[in-house]
Amino acid sequence: MKVENKVTPNEAQIKGFFEAGSDGPIYMLNLLKFKDKAAYKDGRATDLTGAAAYALYGAEVSKLLTQLGGGGMFNAKVERLMLGEVEELWDTVAIAMYPSRQAMIEMMQSDAYQAIHHHREAGLAGQLNIETTDAVGLWLGATGFKMGKPD
Repeated sequence: MKVENKVTPNEAQIKGFFEAGSDGPIYMLNLLKFKDKAAYKDGRATDLTGAAAYALYGAEVSKLLTQLGGGGMFNAKVERLMLGEVEELWDTVAIAMYPSRQAMIEMMQSDAYQAIHHHREAGLAGQLNIETTDAVGLWLGATGFKMGKPD
């Protein structure tokens, strides 16, 4: 299995994203690798680390996700590889829920998203984005933790 971090999707991945998909929510698994130092395309001087630049992006994306009816589900620092082999570990793992693939597309095309996207590019060395659907697991519902699908 070849694993290659990227900052932007290739043409086939973009095309596939705009095709019909699951009608329900999508859960985007993000495996994130940050630059040691943020590097903005416009050449601005910065003392930000890549992780700090991405955190600026992440805070604003969280607001946009909430407005869409989605949200951040999970975010954690990668500590070590427990099983398997990769050349290099990611720095952070995150899962974001979008009410639909179309909602994610709308967010990414919005002016608000375009205004913050430069922090993502400045901070990321690369990532894997894995779209998942039909989530089943332990989640917090109105009456507490449940196993299964959200109501």
